[in-house]
Amino acid sequence: MKVLVLNAGSSSQKSCLYEIPDHTMPNQTPQPLWEGKVNWTQDRGVAEIEVKTATGQTLQESIYGDSRRAHVAYLLYTLTRGATKVIDQLSEINVVGHRVVHGGQEYRKSVIITEDVKSKISSLSSLAPAHNPAAVEGIEAIEQSLGDVTQVAVFDTGFHATLPDAAAIYPGPYEWVEQGIRRYGFHGISHQYCSGRAAQILNRDLASLKLITCHLGNGCSLAAIKKGRSIDTTMGFTPLDGLMMGSRSGAIDPGILIHLLRQSNYSAERLDYVLNKASGLRGISGVSSDLPQVIAAIAQGDYRAQLAWDMYVHRLRSGIGSMLASLEGLDALVFTAGVGEKSPGIRQAACEAFGFLGLKIDPAKNQQQPLDQDIATEDSTIRVLVIKTQEDWAIAQQCWQIMQKK
Repeated sequence: MKVLVLNAGSSSQKSCLYEIPDHTMPNQTPQPLWEGKVNWTQDRGVAEIEVKTATGQTLQESIYGDSRRAHVAYLLYTLTRGATKVIDQLSEINVVGHRVVHGGQEYRKSVIITEDVKSKISSLSSLAPAHNPAAVEGIEAIEQSLGDVTQVAVFDTGFHATLPDAAAIYPGPYEWVEQGIRRYGFHGISHQYCSGRAAQILNRDLASLKLITCHLGNGCSLAAIKKGRSIDTTMGFTPLDGLMMGSRSGAIDPGILIHLLRQSNYSAERLDYVLNKASGLRGISGVSSDLPQVIAAIAQGDYRAQLAWDMYVHRLRSGIGSMLASLEGLDALVFTAGVGEKSPGIRQAACEAFGFLGLKIDPAKNQQQPLDQDIATEDSTIRVLVIKTQEDWAIAQQCWQIMQKK
């Protein structure tokens, strides 16, 4: 079975093609036959195309035109032509899976995309304006290029549909609940994959484990996972809630927003920009939303960069503490995504706060750029795992499972 995965972002479109045996799901993540990416530059008429294959063939070029659909169609063209050809024709693709950030209350599991599903994904764009419209464009690009191939929507909110009401409902008027205002949580595809991978690494039944997964990238979220189910998470109604992030504020006193609206004549649009684009590491450090650049500024004695680091760590520790309370115990702490996988300093700083629980991180293992490894000491009461998140593979797995039921 050939499974094409599209992972749409606000300024990029990642794609990959997997070949999976028809009746056997591999235990380990296979290498994709083909991987492609479109990056849209600030000049909306230009797109940068990058392609590589499992055999080592690569392609890089710029293409012009302002149609996302046309850019995606060109990316797919490289599957069947030139040095990056891996299949003879697009009709060999059996199913296409899409990462969809927000599924609202309607979609708690992955679904085959119909016109009605596509319409509902589009209607939820107000809750994920940078991502849901891009997903719809990807779906339409596939319709244009592959006709009536089966397409599947895999929702980032789906894994968190198991949150108990006490964790999901905000303490505002109950009318909010009736309006669909609740904690949805995000990064669910990553949290779900990492929980399953953690069970494999520990050689334990997932249903027996209490886990905290830390997805730390430009966007950051934690999830408390018990018996394989998400029971608490830090992101909320939108991806803005929770931890301090690259350029997002995370949770703040809502009274600040009322104050700014009244005293500083902020518009909704300005608030949206400040909270999503000009806060977090970028806003505090004044340097960058990129942690390595903040660390470089700290080395130069930059006070604001150091403050940004200290705040980031403080809020990460606080978030982990709240997840501990939800789980009433912990078997393993998992770090994943760009910062979680690549920053030994953040892992060390986060873990140091929980030494009183018997958690001990091995400094040497932590510094060795470990992936899919346990970096706790042998006598640690809690395991500490660094896991390379595989969202695309997780989406492909969902597609495979749905096709088995057709």
